[in-house]
Amino acid sequence: MAIKARATQEFVPIEEVRDGIITMKDGSMRAIIFVSSLNFSLKGEDEKTAIILQFQDFLNSLDFSIQIFIESRRLDIRPYLALLDGQRKNQINDLMKIQIEEYIQFIKSFTESTNIMKKDFFIVVPYAAAMLQGGGGVGGMFSKKTPKEIGESKAQSFEENQTQLEQRIAVVEQGLVRCGIRVARLGTEEVVELFYKMFNPGDTEKPMVSEQQ
Repeated sequence: MAIKARATQEFVPIEEVRDGIITMKDGSMRAIIFVSSLNFSLKGEDEKTAIILQFQDFLNSLDFSIQIFIESRRLDIRPYLALLDGQRKNQINDLMKIQIEEYIQFIKSFTESTNIMKKDFFIVVPYAAAMLQGGGGVGGMFSKKTPKEIGESKAQSFEENQTQLEQRIAVVEQGLVRCGIRVARLGTEEVVELFYKMFNPGDTEKPMVSEQQ
């Protein structure tokens, strides 16, 4: 029996990404906040205690769930090597050229023998509008909307839900800042890039265009 191939998009629960907001296929929304890390081991005991208590207060103040996501992937050192190689070619001093070349070879050998990992930290803030009871009554069965009215209704619903999500984002950002953590809201391009890397992890291992040429 032949097996029908299914597109990858069918397995991804994302409907669209607009204004940095992820709209899921079930109508709920997500926003992603990039957060900095803290070198906890370098803090004094009093400072460690203060950070822990502040973070505990932040979690207890939330009346909605959040997701803490840590992305760990091998650091792609090739752009840095390409930058060094460009500087080597522009050097007039032969000694400097030799030193840069030796440094490039050292970086290559070191990264080949050691996996240098890069960790990024994100907070996912969700929002799902409450479903109205009795929406499928007799009146709903016979009411018809034009495509324009449907589009206007969806736009209004998006704006209303966006306002609620923005309020949650502000609460999370303020709580994290009090803990001494820097935050940055991901825009549409950053969100798309993040998901692309998640679903295409092998792309970072592909040869760069200059290497292929």
